[in-house]
Amino acid sequence: MTPFRLAVTGATGFVGAATLDLAIGVGIKINALTRKPQFPRRGVTWTPGELGDRASLERLMEDADAVLHIAGVVNAADRKGFAAGNVTGTINVVDAARRSGVRRIVHVSSLAAREPQLSDYGWSKELAERHVMASALDWTIVRPPAIYGPGDREMLDLFRMATKGFVMLPPGGRLSVIEVGDLARLLLALTEDRGESIAQIYEVDDGTRGGLSHADFGRAIGKALHREVRPVATPRWLLNVAAVTDRMLRGRKAKLTQDRVAYFCHPDWVSRAEMAPPAAIWRPKVTLEAGLKATVAGYRAKNWIK
Repeated sequence: MTPFRLAVTGATGFVGAATLDLAIGVGIKINALTRKPQFPRRGVTWTPGELGDRASLERLMEDADAVLHIAGVVNAADRKGFAAGNVTGTINVVDAARRSGVRRIVHVSSLAAREPQLSDYGWSKELAERHVMASALDWTIVRPPAIYGPGDREMLDLFRMATKGFVMLPPGGRLSVIEVGDLARLLLALTEDRGESIAQIYEVDDGTRGGLSHADFGRAIGKALHREVRPVATPRWLLNVAAVTDRMLRGRKAKLTQDRVAYFCHPDWVSRAEMAPPAAIWRPKVTLEAGLKATVAGYRAKNWIK
């Protein structure tokens, strides 16, 4: 039987790399889009190009049985930047799939799409979802909550603060989280499903019903570091000041932006249990404690934290 072949965007990012490793391990053949030269990997066909290049997207889709669209923009200077990366990029992927005859698409969105009025990021992810749903393809949309795991740079600053005994967090509310390997398992399972997941939007998490308070999450990071950590509930105005400062110091590499502050301060980023994937397709396996311990070990192995 011909091996299953999957076209993947965003394969060189944090979630994409974890998904690629898992796919290779289970024998799935991959066509992976990349903007930069990559080392050869068995089972992977690297396709040079980007989301704005129609020809490269069509090459990406050659002989593919499904497309997994992970690529997206989490940090941009303005709404135009989010629109280009998340909306136009998704439209281009959908169009390339239709032209190439690839029916199955799994689209990675975000819980932020639930509240598009809060931020440019959430607005762009919700609009991208609408284009996927209008595509007439066999689509499934996945809305992950906060994603963490070894190699993640988006949460690295939290862990670095925690090594000093404190963590600055939003002023209140609750959140869900998911470990990157667990999310990768779900994405691969969905790409091969042709049944009940079609035309569904799934909200996923690590199985913690009701989510976590921000303070609980901060203390859990401290436990993984084997030290006591004081969660600091930070007022929104102070987070905005910190965002401006971060932009001044790190420019486009800033992790805390005013757009992010807008949705960080929303009180409910808990994944809804009624929107979870069917247990027959996927269940979370990595507990918060185990996932955070592995994340700390990964950071220390790279000398990102002490």
